This record gives sequence, structure tokens and C-alpha cells, in this order.
Amino acid sequence: MKEFNYTINNAMGLHARPAGLMVKIIASHTDSVKIEFKGKVVDAKRLYQVLSLGVKTNEEIKVTVDGETEEETINEIRRMFETENL
Repeated sequence: MKEFNYTINNAMGLHARPAGLMVKIIASHTDSVKIEFKGKVVDAKRLYQVLSLGVKTNEEIKVTVDGETEEETINEIRRMFETENL
């Protein structure tokens, strides 16, 4: 299992567009990916679950990846957060 914390930079927080993009990229992997925010853990492959977290700008989430290709998956998620200004 691999995990990292990330502070959301998007001015609108983790709203529909960036969350949809994130879910699309994460769903292409077979590993289990979870997002934790304020004690609530959701499946990062489920858009409505991600949106239900209500993450705003400058709030920190924890991303956890578990599976056979977790190193590759977590690196791609980190790159996506940074390049897409999430």
C-alpha cells in the first residue's frame, strides 16, 4: 500500500470538472484507490463519492493506492494533480 497527502490548489476546490478528470484517470487502473478527507474515506473511482467530500481550496486529502501496480498508479496520480492544477 502506498499513500500521499495533497493540498488542493484549484480555486474552486475539488469540484465536478477536476474530480471528473481525476476519476477518469484513476478508473483506468486496476488498483484500489481511496481518498480520505476529514475522516471520511471514499472510492476514488466513484465521482459522486469524491464530490460528496466537499473538498475546498487549500484543504488536504490523503490518497491511498493498493494493488499490484500501486507504484505506477500513485506516481501517475501525483503527476495528474500537479499538471492539472488540482
